[in-house]
Order: sequence, then structure tokens, then C-alpha cells
Amino acid sequence: MPPTLASLVQHSALRLRVRAAADRLDVPVRWAHASELPDPVPYMEGGEFLLVTATNLDAENPEAMRRYVRRLAGAGVVGLGFAVGVNYDEVPRALIDAAEEAGLPLLEVPRRTPFIAIAQAVSSAIAADQYQAVTAGFAAQRELTKAAVSGDGPGELLARLASHVHGWAALYDTSGAVVAAAPEWAARRAARLTPDVERLRERPAPASVVVGGTDDRVELQTLGTGRRVRGALAVGTGAALGTAERYAVHSAVALLTLTTARSRSLQDAEQRLGAAVLRMLLAGRPDHARAVAGDLYGGLLDAPFRLLIAEGDGPRVPVALGEALEAAAFRTGEALLAVPEGDRLVVLAADGGAVVAACTVYAEAQEARETRETRPAREPAAREEERVLMGLSAPSGLTTVSAAHNQAEQALSVARRRGRALVEHEELVAGSVLPLLADDAVRAFADGMLRALREHDAKGRGDLVASLRAWLSHHGQWDAAAAELGVHRHTLRYRMRRVEEILGRSLDDPDVRMELWLALKATSTLPAQETPSGP
Repeated sequence: MPPTLASLVQHSALRLRVRAAADRLDVPVRWAHASELPDPVPYMEGGEFLLVTATNLDAENPEAMRRYVRRLAGAGVVGLGFAVGVNYDEVPRALIDAAEEAGLPLLEVPRRTPFIAIAQAVSSAIAADQYQAVTAGFAAQRELTKAAVSGDGPGELLARLASHVHGWAALYDTSGAVVAAAPEWAARRAARLTPDVERLRERPAPASVVVGGTDDRVELQTLGTGRRVRGALAVGTGAALGTAERYAVHSAVALLTLTTARSRSLQDAEQRLGAAVLRMLLAGRPDHARAVAGDLYGGLLDAPFRLLIAEGDGPRVPVALGEALEAAAFRTGEALLAVPEGDRLVVLAADGGAVVAACTVYAEAQEARETRETRPAREPAAREEERVLMGLSAPSGLTTVSAAHNQAEQALSVARRRGRALVEHEELVAGSVLPLLADDAVRAFADGMLRALREHDAKGRGDLVASLRAWLSHHGQWDAAAAELGVHRHTLRYRMRRVEEILGRSLDDPDVRMELWLALKATSTLPAQETPSGP
């Protein structure tokens, strides 16, 4: 601990005597300094124990002492030492009263105790405290290093760090999600700081910020080398970090950076290996792909997996998505094969695993960001840079990767047409095909195909569109369709001939009937209430 006025009073060789503010002696002393200036405040930095003999002070003047003591206290001086037997045989009452009133500790220094002895005592105590802090810091560094190389993940390292700072610690991934926390109860507290972590990522790295109050002080620091942020560390304490605690935090930042950020050469090598494995799978050579994958990707290929294709308008999009998926894989120890291809990213991930779930979370967050009404509108260009579209295949195996790739491409195509962040191939094969028609290009085709019939009906020449819909819905059965419309079957036959004449196409052709039925569905045209009419 740093020296305090109390420790100086307890120093038997100094023989100091408390004369005022005895209840405020636990304040740390940053330095001991002698000054006979009438106003030493301009030369004070705060935390000093000021030593005086009152050579230039009117120490018996109550008003003068009141002004003097107030200025010292306002400047952060923690105590005043008054030497007796030099200019005054005893501490003047005016000074004692002024110090008591201002709450500034006043210590009487006997004549046989030189100021230099007090300064040396303070200096020795500060040096001992710093040595102890450095020693404790190195011990913490050794413990944290052992935890980092133990292979137990970041949890053990965070537990050691929390113990050293007498608080809690949490690790965040690149998306701002909590990866691990120690003790366990700190995970909920750390999750509330995600917005602060997101704002911290926007600042030039390395960056740090302190949030919270005096009872819940939290220091956030980014992790990573250079300008690339790999995550963040939160350290929660009840007070500002001391020297030993600061050493521990700095060591944790360095170690977590090393464990969360692999070397660029290793990352490039893994990407090249992943690309080779993917090419072999797509070429229909699963045995070769499995052999090349080895232990790195072998476990992924031995179980059902999904293939994801993501695209954006710039290379930053697959990088940002890739980092989010890597963070999910890191948290769970899940294997991940991710291959960047320009403005695209091709991913193989375990079916039902954390990476596939992270794709859904990423997509939902993007769509929520774009539709949130309370968020100020951004420039279109900025939104396009952040936008990512994803297509996800059905569960696949080692011998069906090519089919999975086609499924992901089809899902991505639908995502592009619908403006959806994520579309799964299973959505396309489940339920009705009609939702697939909700596309501008399909609607434009349908409108063009039915335009001539609508124009005919608009001129009051009959209800050809409703008649066509009824006839198609009843599979060309004249009596049933005519009954639904409330007209004679000969009237319906006449109308269908008019449809053929206007469109220039035969209703006997099943392809024509199919196209017309889909056109009616795509335009969502509801039949009007019809009354019988003649041909």
C-alpha cells in the first residue's frame, strides 16, 4: 500500500503529532515537499504532504491562516506538517483552528525531526509499494500466461484476472457478444455493456474507455493488433486500478490478443487449405477432400453440415460476416470452413451448430437495423456497404456438396429478389410455390400477359379475367365454372374463345394454362362479384 498520513504518524522515528483533522489520516501521500512560499499552490499537483516552518506566514492571524489553508485544501494537498522550535515554539492556535475547519490534517513536526527524514520516509514507502506492485504484477503475468496456454479457453484466464483485480472480467467477440465472464454472475452485467463495446470498436485501435460509477467502475479495452479489432476486454472493479492491477490487465490484454488473433500467415494457410477442400468437394472428389482436410476440417465433414453463400457489394461484407462466424466457432470450439471469393463468402458449418445460428442472428440484426423506425436514416451508400445477402442449403453430407452449393445459390437468388438478408433452401421446397411469385419481375410479366384482357373488361365488353380464373380453377369443366359465375355454359365458351383471340394463344396448350394461372396468382387479382351477362 502507498504511504498515508496515518503510517507517517505511526513511524516511531519521526515522532509526528496530530493537531487537526485526526479522522482524515488515511489519505495516500504522493510526495512530501517543503515550501516557505506564502502561496505554494501554483507549484502543487495534488497529493502532497506540505512541510513548513512559517517563515513567511502570519501564522497567528486567523483570517490569513483560513485563506492559506483553504487554498492548500483546494489544490489537493493532503496534509500540512508544521515544524515547531524554528519560528514558533508551538503550533499557532489560528493555524490549528483553520486546519480543523477546512478538514486538512495538521501534523506537528518536532525540532529534532528534519524535513528530509520525512521526505525519505515517504520516498522509501512509495518505492516499496511500487516494488511490491511490480512483483505482484509479474506474478499475475505468470499466472495469466499459465492459464492462457492451459488449453482451457479464456474462462480460466478471466478467472485469474478477476481474482487479481478483486472484481470481475469479461471477454467480447468482434460482434460485441459476451464470450466468457468470471465469476459467472458477471455475464449478465457484461451483456449490458454491449452498446459501449460497439461504440468502442468505432474508435481507432487500440482504444479504451471507463464506464460506470465509483461503485461499479468498468474499464473496456479493445483486443487486436494494428487497426483490426478482434474483441474487447471488460474489467469491473469498485475503484481505479492500482499499479499491480494495471500490470495484470495489460498482461491479460496481450495474452487474449494472442489467443484470439491467429497470425496472418496461419490464417492465410488455413484459408488456402479450406479453398482446396471445397474445390475437391465441388468436383465430386470427397475422398481426396477428406484426406486433405485432416484434423482441421475432418470432424466437420464427418457429420451433416450446411453450405452458405453470402454476397455483398464490397469485400468488407464477407470479412465482417466471416469475423462474426469465427467468433461463434471460437466460443464453442466448433469447426468452420470459410472461403472468401471476392465479394462473396462460401461457408461449410455444422448443421444445427453455433455458426449456422450466428448466420440467423446476423441476418436478423441487419434487418432490424434497416427497419428500425427510431434510428435516423442513413445515406444509401453507407447502407449498401453494410448489407449482406445469404443463401443457406439444406443439411448435406460429404458426397452431396455440389447439390448443396446449388441449393445455396438458389436460396441466395431468392434472397436477392426478395431483399431478404437470409433465405434457407428448405423454405423453397416447403409449402406453396406461390410465395416465390412475390417478385417484381414476375409481377411485371403477369401484368403484361393479362393487360389486354383487363383493357377489354375495362371497356365493359365482358368479364374475361374473372371467367378465365373460374374456368382454370375448375380444370376446364364448363358446367362447374359457369355455375360459379352464374352464366350459361355457352356464354363461358364464348368468353374463352375471346380470351384466345385477344391473347393469340390456345387454351388447349397446358403450358399456356399454367402461365395464365400463375399470372393470375402473381397479380393477386380477386374475382369481382359477377352477374350473368350475355355474350
